[in-house]
This record gives sequence, structure tokens and C-alpha cells, in this order.
Amino acid sequence: MKLRKLTPLEKMLSLSVLFTMALLAARCLYMQRLTYAFYIWNTFLAILPFLFSRALAAIKVWNTKALVLLLCWLAFFPNAAYIVTDLFHYTERPPVPAWFDLLLVTTAAWNGLLLGVLSLMQVEQYLQLHLRQKWVSVLVLVSCLLCGYGVYIGRFLRFNTWHVFTHPDRLLYAIGSHLVRPYEHARVWAFTVLFGCMFGLVYFTLKHLKNRPLGVV
Repeated sequence: MKLRKLTPLEKMLSLSVLFTMALLAARCLYMQRLTYAFYIWNTFLAILPFLFSRALAAIKVWNTKALVLLLCWLAFFPNAAYIVTDLFHYTERPPVPAWFDLLLVTTAAWNGLLLGVLSLMQVEQYLQLHLRQKWVSVLVLVSCLLCGYGVYIGRFLRFNTWHVFTHPDRLLYAIGSHLVRPYEHARVWAFTVLFGCMFGLVYFTLKHLKNRPLGVV
């Protein structure tokens, strides 16, 4: 199967990821320590939903393969925005300059957001071929909220995508508890809604920039 060439936007995205990895490599070589090396794995997980949505965009028709790609995308989708919460790990670690580590963690967070936004854009474009726009809009908003929820259970409850297969009982119990007794989990839903709103604002801002030249009303 012939691979689709990278678009100009995908090339810039690749450069952005490589820039962060170059900062990380320089830091590790300088300090001879693997501090922040988790960004390698987390960035890989953030790239997966983009790869799934990219493959989905190339199909266009609705079939079993498209359904599998959609489910895989949804399962890994929160991993992209999850990198934003890795900002919690930032602290000054002399002799590395604080500004250098700040560049590292912020560019990594930007990569995660951008990968998540672009993957959702591709999924939205695919859904527009098969659903009415109002339902597509609803699904986009729901995706933003699911992203927020996924980030919460990943960061604070330490669940990850693999638990869907390795510990589905624990994952389903936690989700069921949040749904059945929401009043006991106000922190969960507050984070879910606020993070979902943040991601949605980024998404629709970049979407408008993509669809409309600057300065055009």
C-alpha cells in the first residue's frame, strides 16, 4: 500500500516534535541522566491517535476498518493532550538553565495539543462525509469532554490505554463509580469539563485559523 506523502502542516508538526526531541537529547547528553526521558514514550503515545485519524481520512468510506480505526483513535486520543499535564514535572534542576527546561516542557505540551487537535480535525472531516453537521458538532464537543476525562484518569488515577485490555474490571469500576455517584467525584467532573473546555477553545481557534486567512472578518 502506498503511503500518503506528508502535507506541509504535517512536515511542520514533525519538525516541532524533532525540536523537542533534540532538546531532550542535548539535555541527556549534557547531564548524563535520563531526566524527562518519559517524553519519548509520551510523545509516541500522542502520535498514535494522529496516525489512526490519518489512516481514517484516507479511507473515506464507512466499513469495519473505519470503525476499528475510530475506536483505536478514541482510545488513544487523550494521550495527546495528556502531555500538557507533564508540566507538573517541571522544576529548576541546576546546572541546566531553567529556561532550557521550560522550553523543553512547553514545546512538548504544544506538540501534544497540536497532535490532538489535528487528529480531531481529521476525524471531524471523516464524520462529515457520513453524518449531518449538527451530529458531527455534538460528537466533536463530546470528544473534547472525553479527552478531559481520559486525561484525568490517566494523570490522577494512573490508568492508561492498555488497562482497557489488562485491567478492564478496575477501569470499568472507576468509570461506573464516577457516573453513578457524580456528587462524590466533583473534582473529576470539574477537571473534565474545564480541561475539555480548554482543549475545545484551542481546537476551534486553530480550526478558524486554518479555514480563514488572518485579517479576514
